[in-house]
Amino acid sequence: MSEEKPTVYILRGDDRQAIEAHLHTFISNLGVPDMAAMNTTRLDGKTAGIGELQAAALALPFLAERRLVILEDALQPYTGKNRSAEGNASKKWADFVALLDSLPPTTALVLVVPDERKNRKRGGGWETYWNLLNDRHWLIKWAHTAGGRALILDCALPTEREMSGWIVQKAKELGGSVTPSGAQMLAEYVGNNTQRAQQELLKLLTYVNFEAPVTEQDVEKLCFNEMQASIFDMVDALGNRDGKTALRLLHLLLEEGDFSYQIFPMVVRQVRLLIQARELMEMGAKDQDLAKSLGVPLFVARKVSNQAQKFDLPTLERLHHHLLEIDLGEKTGSMPGEVAIDVLIGRLAG
Repeated sequence: MSEEKPTVYILRGDDRQAIEAHLHTFISNLGVPDMAAMNTTRLDGKTAGIGELQAAALALPFLAERRLVILEDALQPYTGKNRSAEGNASKKWADFVALLDSLPPTTALVLVVPDERKNRKRGGGWETYWNLLNDRHWLIKWAHTAGGRALILDCALPTEREMSGWIVQKAKELGGSVTPSGAQMLAEYVGNNTQRAQQELLKLLTYVNFEAPVTEQDVEKLCFNEMQASIFDMVDALGNRDGKTALRLLHLLLEEGDFSYQIFPMVVRQVRLLIQARELMEMGAKDQDLAKSLGVPLFVARKVSNQAQKFDLPTLERLHHHLLEIDLGEKTGSMPGEVAIDVLIGRLAG
């Protein structure tokens, strides 16, 4: 006799990538795509009433073992004063619980509940808890009494500290590998956005043909815009008073992109970042402070920090003023921007 399968799956959390992975598994277990599609119903808790949910959940599967019903934002109609089981249960969620109790074994109802973990101090230490679906919530209380009919699947986003480990593990799942320093840099770039991290990982693993480990250099090359990287190099050369290299990089940039719409705005942005960074550094800001204040990944903040040390604030402010003059000259037609910035670089690095 086969083991009883849950009829209710509760997916709680804020990691959409993990939620989608569970949903993909549920759908795949229904069989071939055409059959799975015929036996899958997706509803939204914001719009679906109890009647529509009941009709879908009690329907028999078609030439399959089970019918899958996915209810997104499942508790939207029951949030607010009825979140907790304290006091008398309202008829609204009492009807919902009655439906859960009546589900046949041929139905798999997946309740997707957006939630997040929080920390609080208790008993001299810190503990983590779910903000919505904690042990006091009526749905969790029901799940605990339902035994094998209910399964809770936690889908919490990794913390920033956990993210590099998540990336290493995900790279293995995707059929490749990443070095610890590469994982750390990618984590700095994407934060704990797991969906974006997976997209970037796929791009990086494809770049190394799923053979060599993804390195820090690979992350910097592919995830950091190549044109922006060239502009960093050009400004670096300016800081080193290397006019020849700065002009060579400028001319390469002009061959690759449009001056007015691509290159010049990025140069202006870079100088503004340097001014902000220099001001913050003079007030004692560290790289992590710069990343937060400037709204850039930590590895970019490190680059900006290193670069800002090559300029004093008055020089950066003069450079910014010259760029404004170039912009005005470009718009009025008094001097083409490409020529004006060429002259400016020659003058600054000379």
